[in-house]
Amino acid sequence: MGKRYYCDYCDRSFQDNMHNRKKHLNGVQHHRAKKTWFDQFRDSAAILHDEQIKKPCRKFLQKGICDFSPNCRFSHMSEEELFNLKRRLEEQRQHKEDSEHRMISGRSIEEWLSKREKKKAALGSKGDLKTKEDNEEDEAERDIPQQLFSIPDLPPSLLPPPPGGWRVSTSTEWG
Repeated sequence: MGKRYYCDYCDRSFQDNMHNRKKHLNGVQHHRAKKTWFDQFRDSAAILHDEQIKKPCRKFLQKGICDFSPNCRFSHMSEEELFNLKRRLEEQRQHKEDSEHRMISGRSIEEWLSKREKKKAALGSKGDLKTKEDNEEDEAERDIPQQLFSIPDLPPSLLPPPPGGWRVSTSTEWG
Protein backbone atom coordinates (compact mmCIF):
# COMPACT_ATOMS: atom_id res chain seq x y z
CA MET A 1 0.00 0.00 0.00
CA GLY A 2 2.94 2.39 0.60
CA LYS A 3 3.47 5.37 2.85
CA ARG A 4 0.75 7.93 3.38
CA TYR A 5 1.20 11.65 3.81
CA TYR A 6 -1.04 13.44 6.31
CA CYS A 7 -1.61 17.20 6.01
CA ASP A 8 -2.40 18.79 9.39
CA TYR A 9 -3.80 21.93 7.79
CA CYS A 10 -6.30 20.12 5.56
CA ASP A 11 -6.90 17.15 7.87
CA ARG A 12 -6.53 14.62 5.06
CA SER A 13 -4.07 12.00 3.94
CA PHE A 14 -3.02 10.62 0.56
CA GLN A 15 -0.41 8.32 -0.92
CA ASP A 16 2.98 9.91 -0.40
CA ASN A 17 4.94 10.44 -3.58
CA MET A 18 6.53 13.52 -5.08
CA HIS A 19 3.73 14.18 -7.59
CA ASN A 20 0.83 13.89 -5.07
CA ARG A 21 2.57 15.93 -2.38
CA LYS A 22 3.51 18.72 -4.80
CA LYS A 23 -0.01 18.76 -6.25
CA HIS A 24 -1.53 18.98 -2.76
CA LEU A 25 0.87 21.63 -1.38
CA ASN A 26 0.28 23.89 -4.41
CA GLY A 27 -3.50 23.42 -4.33
CA VAL A 28 -6.02 26.14 -3.51
CA GLN A 29 -7.66 24.08 -0.74
CA HIS A 30 -4.31 23.61 1.04
CA HIS A 31 -3.48 27.33 0.78
CA ARG A 32 -6.87 28.30 2.20
CA ALA A 33 -6.60 25.80 5.04
CA LYS A 34 -3.07 26.98 5.83
CA LYS A 35 -4.18 30.64 5.82
CA THR A 36 -7.12 29.79 8.11
CA TRP A 37 -4.76 28.00 10.50
CA PHE A 38 -2.34 30.92 10.77
CA ASP A 39 -5.12 33.51 10.96
CA GLN A 40 -6.17 32.15 14.33
CA PHE A 41 -2.80 33.30 15.76
CA ARG A 42 -3.03 36.88 14.46
CA ASP A 43 -3.00 39.65 17.01
CA SER A 44 -6.12 41.64 17.80
CA ALA A 45 -4.81 44.86 16.27
CA ALA A 46 -4.29 43.26 12.84
CA ILE A 47 -7.72 41.61 12.91
CA LEU A 48 -9.43 44.85 13.94
CA HIS A 49 -7.62 46.80 11.24
CA ASP A 50 -8.62 44.29 8.53
CA GLU A 51 -12.24 44.06 9.70
CA GLN A 52 -12.70 47.85 9.83
CA ILE A 53 -11.52 48.19 6.23
CA LYS A 54 -13.93 45.52 4.94
CA LYS A 55 -17.56 46.24 4.14
CA PRO A 56 -20.20 44.08 5.88
CA CYS A 57 -21.19 40.89 4.05
CA ARG A 58 -24.83 41.29 2.91
CA LYS A 59 -25.41 37.55 2.58
CA PHE A 60 -24.09 36.93 6.09
CA LEU A 61 -26.24 39.73 7.54
CA GLN A 62 -29.39 38.46 5.80
CA LYS A 63 -29.05 34.71 6.27
CA GLY A 64 -26.48 34.38 9.04
CA ILE A 65 -24.30 32.19 6.82
CA CYS A 66 -22.00 32.85 3.89
CA ASP A 67 -20.89 30.37 1.24
CA PHE A 68 -17.38 31.84 1.27
CA SER A 69 -17.09 31.76 5.07
CA PRO A 70 -13.45 32.54 6.11
CA ASN A 71 -12.48 33.27 2.49
CA CYS A 72 -15.10 35.99 2.07
CA ARG A 73 -13.69 39.39 1.22
CA PHE A 74 -16.42 41.09 3.27
CA SER A 75 -16.64 41.33 7.06
CA HIS A 76 -18.66 38.82 9.05
CA MET A 77 -18.23 40.70 12.34
CA SER A 78 -21.19 42.45 13.91
CA GLU A 79 -20.93 45.90 15.49
CA GLU A 80 -20.95 44.27 18.92
CA GLU A 81 -18.08 41.94 18.01
CA LEU A 82 -16.07 44.87 16.64
CA PHE A 83 -16.74 46.82 19.85
CA ASN A 84 -15.63 43.84 21.98
CA LEU A 85 -12.49 43.48 19.88
CA LYS A 86 -11.69 47.18 20.33
CA ARG A 87 -12.25 46.90 24.08
CA ARG A 88 -10.03 43.79 24.33
CA LEU A 89 -7.31 45.57 22.32
CA GLU A 90 -7.53 48.59 24.64
CA GLU A 91 -7.27 46.31 27.70
CA GLN A 92 -4.18 44.63 26.25
CA ARG A 93 -2.60 48.01 25.55
CA GLN A 94 -3.41 49.22 29.08
CA HIS A 95 -2.01 46.01 30.59
CA LYS A 96 1.19 46.44 28.58
CA GLU A 97 1.56 50.05 29.72
CA ASP A 98 0.95 49.04 33.33
CA SER A 99 3.57 46.31 33.19
CA GLU A 100 6.09 48.73 31.62
CA HIS A 101 5.29 51.27 34.36
CA ARG A 102 5.81 48.60 37.02
CA MET A 103 9.20 47.73 35.53
CA ILE A 104 10.29 51.38 35.61
CA SER A 105 8.86 51.76 39.11
CA GLY A 106 10.60 48.56 40.20
CA ARG A 107 13.94 49.99 39.15
CA SER A 108 13.39 53.19 41.09
CA ILE A 109 12.39 51.23 44.19
CA GLU A 110 15.52 49.10 43.81
CA GLU A 111 17.66 52.25 43.52
CA TRP A 112 15.96 53.80 46.53
CA LEU A 113 16.53 50.68 48.64
CA SER A 114 20.19 50.40 47.64
CA LYS A 115 20.79 54.09 48.48
CA ARG A 116 19.00 53.57 51.79
CA GLU A 117 21.25 50.60 52.66
CA LYS A 118 24.39 52.57 51.74
CA LYS A 119 23.28 55.45 53.96
CA LYS A 120 22.59 53.13 56.89
CA ALA A 121 26.00 51.47 56.46
CA ALA A 122 27.71 54.86 56.30
CA LEU A 123 25.87 56.07 59.41
CA GLY A 124 26.87 52.92 61.25
CA SER A 125 30.54 53.50 60.47
CA LYS A 126 30.46 57.26 61.26
CA GLY A 127 28.97 56.89 64.69
CA ASP A 128 26.59 59.47 66.12
CA LEU A 129 28.21 62.52 64.59
CA LYS A 130 25.61 64.29 62.47
CA THR A 131 26.43 66.98 59.99
CA LYS A 132 24.38 69.23 57.74
CA GLU A 133 24.88 66.69 54.91
CA ASP A 134 23.44 63.92 57.10
CA ASN A 135 20.31 65.96 57.74
CA GLU A 136 19.90 66.49 54.00
CA GLU A 137 20.33 62.74 53.46
CA ASP A 138 17.65 62.06 56.09
CA GLU A 139 15.28 64.31 54.18
CA ALA A 140 16.09 62.47 50.95
CA GLU A 141 15.35 59.15 52.66
CA ARG A 142 11.90 60.42 53.58
CA ASP A 143 11.30 60.89 49.85
CA ILE A 144 9.81 57.42 49.58
CA PRO A 145 8.68 56.24 46.12
CA GLN A 146 4.90 56.53 45.75
CA GLN A 147 4.61 52.94 44.50
CA LEU A 148 5.40 51.68 47.98
CA PHE A 149 2.27 53.27 49.42
CA SER A 150 0.05 51.15 47.15
CA ILE A 151 1.44 47.93 48.67
CA PRO A 152 -0.82 46.61 51.43
CA ASP A 153 0.79 45.64 54.76
CA LEU A 154 4.05 47.46 54.09
CA PRO A 155 6.74 46.58 56.67
CA PRO A 156 7.15 49.24 59.38
CA SER A 157 10.75 49.86 58.35
CA LEU A 158 9.52 51.11 54.96
CA LEU A 159 6.63 53.23 56.22
CA PRO A 160 7.25 56.98 56.26
CA PRO A 161 7.54 58.57 59.68
CA PRO A 162 4.36 60.21 60.94
CA PRO A 163 4.19 64.01 60.89
CA GLY A 164 6.21 65.25 63.83
CA GLY A 165 8.45 62.16 63.87
CA TRP A 166 8.38 58.91 65.80
CA ARG A 167 7.41 58.98 69.44
CA VAL A 168 10.37 58.17 71.64
CA SER A 169 9.57 56.17 74.72
CA THR A 170 11.50 56.59 77.98
CA SER A 171 12.80 53.72 80.04
CA THR A 172 10.29 54.50 82.84
CA GLU A 173 7.36 53.63 80.54
CA TRP A 174 8.71 50.08 80.09
CA GLY A 175 9.47 49.33 83.69
